[in-house]
Amino acid sequence: MKKLILIFMMGIFGISYSQKVPTVLKTGFSKEALQQKLEDEEGKAITIQQILNQHKGKVLVIDFWAGWCRDCLNALPKAKELEENNKNIDFVFLSLDRSKEGFEKSLERFDMKNKENYWFSTGWKNDFNNYVDLNWIPRYMVIDQKSSIAKYYAISPEDPELQQTIDKLLK
Repeated sequence: MKKLILIFMMGIFGISYSQKVPTVLKTGFSKEALQQKLEDEEGKAITIQQILNQHKGKVLVIDFWAGWCRDCLNALPKAKELEENNKNIDFVFLSLDRSKEGFEKSLERFDMKNKENYWFSTGWKNDFNNYVDLNWIPRYMVIDQKSSIAKYYAISPEDPELQQTIDKLLK
């Protein structure tokens, strides 16, 4: 009942939850953020630093998503299109699914098994997500060839600045 009242009040007063653009657009990562551990599909631990090292010298798009996130699922076709239109860059998918089982089911259900996927076993609140001001998903970041942040904040794979940043880095 409380939930219904809240939804009703949100509708009346036009309250909506959405991503809030960070006030500082960062260009690098803190030491703590780089040491944040994730898990790969086999359950092996890996740090953000190790992921970035694997892609050094390449342009990298980081896609934050989860199988329970309606906005993420609505964006998935355009995210796949962005990936298909940019075969010369790397993509990494960071899952905020709530459990290992949920992560595995999402990869299967949404045809993500053939991509580079990692899962935040620590949950949403962790050193990396806190550092990058992650307050909503989907979220996209572009990392340059030297592992610096070239595009800090995009909420849609259709954001024209995503492609513009990629194009600029490839010149």
